[in-house]
Amino acid sequence: QVQLVESGGGFVQPGGSLRLSCAASGFTLDRYAAGWFRQAPGKEREGVLCIGSGDGYTYSTDSAKGRFTISRDNAKNTLYLQMNSLKPEDTAVYYCAAGPRQRMCVPEGTFYNSWGQGTQVTVSS
Repeated sequence: QVQLVESGGGFVQPGGSLRLSCAASGFTLDRYAAGWFRQAPGKEREGVLCIGSGDGYTYSTDSAKGRFTISRDNAKNTLYLQMNSLKPEDTAVYYCAAGPRQRMCVPEGTFYNSWGQGTQVTVSS
């Protein structure tokens, strides 16, 4: 059974950091493209970062450039999102997703077919 479980969300002050984890089970995560998305209250879901299979390709949206990093620990079958210099506008539910076995990726939800349940990130003073 394919499953993605996010963790690591929480409350952080502006300028702080968080690392989100996405543990995969039922498949080998690094063989598939994967991504992080977020959805703020009253807004549509948006892509943040994605990574292709084999970890040779990553894509950052403007909201993530210079502050967020995507990575994988293949031994743990886990995807990470390191978030630094957090801003109040980063407040959202963050989701991880797994897509096709492709070396490239796009930050579009329709590219992915397996999703986690989400983890809340709140940035506030």
